[in-house]
Amino acid sequence: MDKVVSSAADAVADIASGSTVAVGGFGLCGIPSVLIGALHASGATDLEAVSNNAGVDGWGLGILLADGRLRRMVASYVGENKEFARQYLSGELEVELTPQGTLAERMRAGGSGIAAFFTRTGVGTQVAEGGLPWRYDTEGNVTVASPPKQTQVFGGLEHVLEEAIVADFGLVRAWRGDRHGNLVYRDSARNFNPLAAMCGRVTIAEVEELVEPGELDPNLVHTPGAFVQRVVELTPEQAADKRIEKRTVRSRA
Repeated sequence: MDKVVSSAADAVADIASGSTVAVGGFGLCGIPSVLIGALHASGATDLEAVSNNAGVDGWGLGILLADGRLRRMVASYVGENKEFARQYLSGELEVELTPQGTLAERMRAGGSGIAAFFTRTGVGTQVAEGGLPWRYDTEGNVTVASPPKQTQVFGGLEHVLEEAIVADFGLVRAWRGDRHGNLVYRDSARNFNPLAAMCGRVTIAEVEELVEPGELDPNLVHTPGAFVQRVVELTPEQAADKRIEKRTVRSRA
């Protein structure tokens, strides 16, 4: 039952080139930066990442992008990362842009054993009709486009079918966790982390504070240990190393 791994390097050692990795976080909030760094150091390449976005230049998934380690991204947002946009528009990276709520539900469905679901989001657009550019060539021509999706009417309204996402690995960051893999996220860092934890066949969690089984209030657990296979305890320095994507300040009154 003890799922604690000695180091982040050991925890990601079996993430092979070509794997699909679901990564928690939103912007830079709650991203598993230590595990991402260990994955980068492992040398794995040709990865497909499922994440709301790709961090920023030089941090988070941005370090994998910068070294050309990602072949494909499933995301809802390209902004804040110039290298992400450059690789997509130059034909170096395939990107499946997905409405944010749909992406969240695709990940949740994957972890719940639901193969697909119908939603109103995207009806009457290229999301349903197909033709969204997934990959360009160096001349800016679309070489891979999204396929049309099945639609069906429920209650007099058209819905589009979306397939669930199941990743080979899930990487998440939690505020507190125990040795059995039960996790608690803090405030907005909860974001996509529970979903990434659910949809990974093997989920690895870095935790800022490791506690013993029984110390977490069961009513406050966000991700049950059944979804988590490995736990990495962060050092105080690693836990404190959190970047701010955009700092907004105002003058004192």
